[in-house]
Amino acid sequence: MNHKERMLAGLPYKAWLDGLAEERLANRQKIFRYNSLPPEREEERDALIRQILGACGRHLRIEGPFYCDYGYNIEVGENFFANYNFTVLDVARVRIGNYAMIAPNVAIYTAGHPLHPTPRNSGYEYGVGVSIGDNVWIGGNTVINPGVHVGNNVVIGSGSVVTKDIEDNMLAVGNPCRALRRISEAERHCWLRQERFDVDDYERPFGAE
Repeated sequence: MNHKERMLAGLPYKAWLDGLAEERLANRQKIFRYNSLPPEREEERDALIRQILGACGRHLRIEGPFYCDYGYNIEVGENFFANYNFTVLDVARVRIGNYAMIAPNVAIYTAGHPLHPTPRNSGYEYGVGVSIGDNVWIGGNTVINPGVHVGNNVVIGSGSVVTKDIEDNMLAVGNPCRALRRISEAERHCWLRQERFDVDDYERPFGAE
């Protein structure tokens, strides 16, 4: 088993061997072009991000700058949006569901290193995948650590460091991130705390046909 195969299998590997350094360089070249495109060249941006990601839905937008290691390990669902400075260390699989919203300066890390300095200094590292469900909103300056699963309909408050799984339908915040409470059905009709919508189209999903 070579080191790329070890990486993809979730085993310790060395990131400069067996073509991995060359793959990262090729992806960085695509990322550089993506982040450098003028904002009016929407079609070119859309085509390029689809070359970078492993899988995506029909509608997505990632504001530049955006950074990732390989790209092909990232899968996003329908109507995905990520704001500025979205960073994904995708040495392992990152799966994000439909209608996900990512605020500025969010980082998803799948990469890790041994705790003890002796094996760490050998250059071995590892990756553990991250999964994020449908209808998730991740607040700004949040970090999601390796191996975390975030459930469906979750809101992560800004500035959180997510080290453990978050179950469905929870509002969670903090460092380390903890679930505060379950999001209630009554909140379906509110846009902020107890402020109710004064329009009637708020239950129609964006992009629905």
